[in-house]
Amino acid sequence: MPLQLGPKLGRSAPGMLVRRNRLLSLVEMSLDALVLVASLWAVTFILTGALEPRDILLAVVVFSLAFPGTEHLTETIPGLARHIGAGWVAGSGLLLVFGYLTGYLQHFDRDVLVTWWWVALVGMFAAHVLLRLSLPVMLKFRGPPKRAVVVGANEHGIELARRLDHDAYAGMVVAGFFDDRRDERVEGLGAYPMLGKIEDLPHFANDTHVDAIYISLPMLSQPRILSLLDGLRDTTSSIYFVPDIFITDLMQGQVDFVQGLPVVAVRETPFTGLNGMIKRASDIVFALLILALLSPVLLIIAVGVKRSSPGPVIFRQRRYGLDGREINVYKFRTMTVAEDGAVVRQAVHHDERVTPFGAFLRRTSLDELPQFINVLQGRMSVVGPRPHAVAHNEMYRKVISGYMVRHKVRPGITGWAQVNGLRGETETVEKMKARIDFDLDYLRNWSLQLDSYIVAKTAWILLKGQKNAY
Repeated sequence: MPLQLGPKLGRSAPGMLVRRNRLLSLVEMSLDALVLVASLWAVTFILTGALEPRDILLAVVVFSLAFPGTEHLTETIPGLARHIGAGWVAGSGLLLVFGYLTGYLQHFDRDVLVTWWWVALVGMFAAHVLLRLSLPVMLKFRGPPKRAVVVGANEHGIELARRLDHDAYAGMVVAGFFDDRRDERVEGLGAYPMLGKIEDLPHFANDTHVDAIYISLPMLSQPRILSLLDGLRDTTSSIYFVPDIFITDLMQGQVDFVQGLPVVAVRETPFTGLNGMIKRASDIVFALLILALLSPVLLIIAVGVKRSSPGPVIFRQRRYGLDGREINVYKFRTMTVAEDGAVVRQAVHHDERVTPFGAFLRRTSLDELPQFINVLQGRMSVVGPRPHAVAHNEMYRKVISGYMVRHKVRPGITGWAQVNGLRGETETVEKMKARIDFDLDYLRNWSLQLDSYIVAKTAWILLKGQKNAY
């Protein structure tokens, strides 16, 4: 399902989304990138009278960062504005920092950049609103909704039918289900009728116009599926196979090819190819900027830690990093002890191990600043699942399904769980599971815009303070 920037993400059918019209999906994915490039060139041409090679180069960089965009059609207007604003502030800030550090910023006219910033922000919001308003008219030209049936009245088949009917832009109406089970054994159909047994479908498709057939049978039903496909050879219906996603949790599920042979990715990191390069480049630029700007603060904190209690300034603790490999994570020491053994006790409210100065550092998250060195080392990322102590990993991986999947990416200084209130002590398995749920949702729905939103929201949370940071 499309990502919702809110306190929770829907989890009724992990990893499954209803694919809309391909042209509509392409338009929505390209919209932000096209608006950014068009507004840049328009402002540049209006203010300077010409486009220079540097403007072409900047447009290529901007398009690469913004494409593919995020689906916004299901968001509310305030949510749309919040999402676009946070993403553009963070994204343009990254471009500004990169331009300043490399010296390229001096080659661009200041008035052009300032004007483009506002025009691009308003333009992206207006483009999405215009798309939303024009879609009903555009959909009328496509004709009446297509008629679909679902084979298999099981959990994911019923969920698919509901999503097709609730998606105003899918242009699909579910006529009913085909299943070999008796009506009394099928639950949750609601208003959907049972149209017959599976063997009746070929005749139904020939006698009654059916545009799409979704086969939602368990993977173990291969003989029935092959028999059904053979019976449907004489129909003109489009046929889709809906895999039984509940046998596992799809993570970045996609179809790939190995020398022309199709393979289905069930679990994959989102940071492959260009996405991985963009993620790593943004991490390096942001980490260098923070360390350069806050170097005096780092020195002051180091002196404060040294004077607060005996012990080292930097606390090193073993954590699990990318692919479950152990890494050393750096933090300013906030306790009188440096625990890193087989058992590590989490910090609790009024913990006697925390020094007064350490409590201030933990409350403001200033103790996390040395982790930007971990980012430069390639051990961590600015945004990602927060790393846990090795002892905690070994405990929770045994009781929480999918716990280790969060290590398909580098751990982060901040993350999706933390900006949704899941920071600090996790004294129950339920709290840790809630944190893991958000971590896995981050992996399923990653985009550069989501990273930008998390960074912006983290900054806001730090400014207003955190009650559960101790």
